[in-house]
Amino acid sequence: MEVAVLVLLVSFLILLALNVPISISIGAATVLTMLCTIDFDPAMITMAQRMASGIDSFALLAIPFFIFSGMLMGSGGIARRIIDFARVLVGMLPGGLAFVNIISCTLFGSISGSAVAATSAIGGFMIPSMTKEGYDKNFNTAVTVASSTTGLLIPPSNILIVFSLASGGVSIAALFIAGYLPGLLLALGLMMVCGLWAKAKGYPVGEKPTLKEAVQKTVDAVPSLFLIFIVIGGIISGFFTATEASAIAVLYSLLLSCVVYKEVKFTQLPALLTKSVETTAIVMFLIAASSAMSWIMSYQNIPQTISQALITLSDNPLLILLTINLILLAVGAFMDMTPAVLIFTPIFLPVVVELGMSPLQFGIVMILNLCIGLCTPPVGSVLFVGASISKTSITALIRPLLPMYLMMFVVLALVTLVPAISEFLPRALGLIE
Repeated sequence: MEVAVLVLLVSFLILLALNVPISISIGAATVLTMLCTIDFDPAMITMAQRMASGIDSFALLAIPFFIFSGMLMGSGGIARRIIDFARVLVGMLPGGLAFVNIISCTLFGSISGSAVAATSAIGGFMIPSMTKEGYDKNFNTAVTVASSTTGLLIPPSNILIVFSLASGGVSIAALFIAGYLPGLLLALGLMMVCGLWAKAKGYPVGEKPTLKEAVQKTVDAVPSLFLIFIVIGGIISGFFTATEASAIAVLYSLLLSCVVYKEVKFTQLPALLTKSVETTAIVMFLIAASSAMSWIMSYQNIPQTISQALITLSDNPLLILLTINLILLAVGAFMDMTPAVLIFTPIFLPVVVELGMSPLQFGIVMILNLCIGLCTPPVGSVLFVGASISKTSITALIRPLLPMYLMMFVVLALVTLVPAISEFLPRALGLIE
């Protein structure tokens, strides 16, 4: 086992250091590890079988639908209407434009299911707008980067579907509902940080909208926000499954973008479909390769060995949970969310369950950890997208991001230590006992 573990770890890290795409790195490291313990022909057959079985899941069918729905929303004028709605709500408060940014990123991220899409769509408008109003460009970018991750906790979220698969069957509906309070808590925490920062820096306060303007902007945004109620309401009521909800989301997004708002022309649909297929292929290959790596790790008893080592590390459950959180934070800083969930869920889930944490709560804790990684160097994809949009450097963003990181850690600690934050809503709705 020692040789296999060494081959897996060293080959994976070397490939990452050579900037080989994460999916190829995972697949190549898995093949090399298999060849250490299995003959060539059986190894190749096993690799193919495990990759195929890894994506042979009805629940995963929701991912391409939600991706296409997010593409439609991103191109259909949804971002602008959400920004206008958020400005009506909080634009007149001290630091109001930062609040607008956070609310807009949270709402758009939850609707599109993508932190990168939220950063691009909201940041492309809000960063220059805030700079024009007198806010610091690096602060504006940091706000966008940190807040765009909150939407991954609020459904519909593809990564929660992936966790359901990796955990062996935690209810997708329960996970969707469990993400609401942690996601909103994170958004409120970031708003608190931004409010204090804006007051200390003396940033300008926006004008209060007229009643007519407030009503108009709210009415314009309602159709966009209604998607959340359709998807979640249908799942909770049992009217359709999460996979069926994803198809409903596509139909609604298509109607909204092409017919109601008329900002997506039917001639643009082939290009959007092509882009959605490309994104889906990347995600599915990641899932397939990660599933194969999970299998070889299980075959070599790596998860069981690590789990046993963690359990014997200390008699204090808090110390073990702290260790797991630190590992996940480090993983999130170097690895994409999808493979991280598929690889590390089988390792850590048995440990936390033995400590008394429910799989549902651990799912939210894990996703929140990896969300922090999205805006953390050296690999945080959202951080790089934000810096690219504002044409600034990663180094310049670290200072305004530091208090936001601190707040994210505080929220992570609360979600880890207080099960009710994740479990209250699912239990109240009868999704868990």
